[in-house]
Amino acid sequence: MAVDLSYSDQVTGLVAKTEAFIRDHVLPIEDAHGGDIAAAGGDTIRTDLQKAAKDAGVFAPHAPIEYGGHGLGMSDRAPVFEAAGYSLFGPTALNIAAPDEGNVHMLAHIASDEQKQQFLAPLAAGDVRSAFAMTEPAPGAGADPNALNTLAVKASGGWKINGRKHFITGADGAGFFIIMARTSGEPGRRGGATMFLAPADTPGLTVGRHIGTLDKSMLGGHCVVDFEDLFVPDSAVLGEVDQGFSYAQVRLGPARMTHVMRWLGAARRGHDVAVGYVAEREGFGSKLGDLGMIQKMVADNEIDIAATRALLTQACWELDQVHTPQTPRPSRRRSPPKRSSGSSIGRCRCAVVSVCPKTFRSHASRERFARSVSTTDRPRCTAGYRQAHRRCRS
Repeated sequence: MAVDLSYSDQVTGLVAKTEAFIRDHVLPIEDAHGGDIAAAGGDTIRTDLQKAAKDAGVFAPHAPIEYGGHGLGMSDRAPVFEAAGYSLFGPTALNIAAPDEGNVHMLAHIASDEQKQQFLAPLAAGDVRSAFAMTEPAPGAGADPNALNTLAVKASGGWKINGRKHFITGADGAGFFIIMARTSGEPGRRGGATMFLAPADTPGLTVGRHIGTLDKSMLGGHCVVDFEDLFVPDSAVLGEVDQGFSYAQVRLGPARMTHVMRWLGAARRGHDVAVGYVAEREGFGSKLGDLGMIQKMVADNEIDIAATRALLTQACWELDQVHTPQTPRPSRRRSPPKRSSGSSIGRCRCAVVSVCPKTFRSHASRERFARSVSTTDRPRCTAGYRQAHRRCRS
C-alpha cells in the first residue's frame, strides 16, 4: 500500500514559519538560560512565547480548527513538530509539549461537548496546563498498566478516588488532571480502569514534591500526586466506565510518535552543532571535518536521523488511516521509531561531546534532555519488544 511522502503547501509553509520562529524568538531565550525553563521565567515565559507563536501563526498545529489550532493529522504534524523540537522550549511555545499535546488530542476525540468546553477549549488556547496521572509507585502501575492501584469507588452522584501517583509531568501548576483509576477488578488483572477529569483545586487532590530529574525544560516538574477521598461527579468520567485502558490508546499511540517528532528536532540541533564545529576546528594538520573518523561519525548521525524519520513517517501514515476509540491502534509500528529516536539522540549527543566538548558546554541542556529520554521513556517501549517476541514465537 502506497504511502504519500509529499506535504501540502499549507504544511510546508507552516514548517518554514516554525523554523523561523524557533530560530529568531525561542532559541535565544533557551540558550540564555541553559535550557532551564524555570530559570527563564516558568509559566510567565510560556505565556509570552505562546503569544508570540500566535502572532507568528504557528500556535497549536495539532489542535482542532474550531479550538484555534491548525487541525493537522499525524503525518502533517511530523515536520512541524520536528521544527519546533529544534529548541527544547519550542514545543512549549507552540503548545505541543507533553503532556498537554497528548491531552488535547485525547479530549478532542473522547470528551463530551460539556467536557470539551470546560477542559479542551482552555487547554488548546494555552490558558491552562494539564497533567495525565497514570504512573504509580511500586507495586502500582508503571510500564505494566494492569498493576493499577489507585481506586475509584462509586458514591452518590459520582466517585471517590484514593491513591498515589508519581512522576506526573507538569503537575505543579496544572489547571486540571486526567486521572486513571481502577473501577473494577484487581491489580494485575487486565481492564477495569476508568479516566476521570478533575480541576486542580478539587478538595482531596494534593500535588507533593518534585522528583529530581535531569531534564529542566518541562514546566511543572515530575511530581508526586495524592488523592484522598477525591470526589468527582459522574460527569467527570472521560469516555466510559471500565474502558480507560482502551481510551488511553487514543492518546498514548499518537503521543509516542509526537515524542519522536520533537526528539528528532533535538537530535538535529545537536548534529548541526557538531557539523558546524568540525567544519571550522583545525587539528592534526587539517579541518576536523576532513578526517575520516569524524566523517564517519557525522554520516552515522545522519543515517540514524534519516532512519528514524522514515520509521516515523510510516507509523504516522498508519495512525492516520483509522481513528476511533473502539479501534485500538497496534503498537507494532509505534515502538520502533520511538526506540530508534532515543538511540539517535544518544548517539548524536556522544558524537557532539566527542568532536566539540568545549562548544557542547553551552548545549548541556540537550545532554540532560537526552539522558532523561533514555531513562524515563525507554521502559515504555517494552510493549513493542513483547509483541516482537510473540511474532518470533508464532
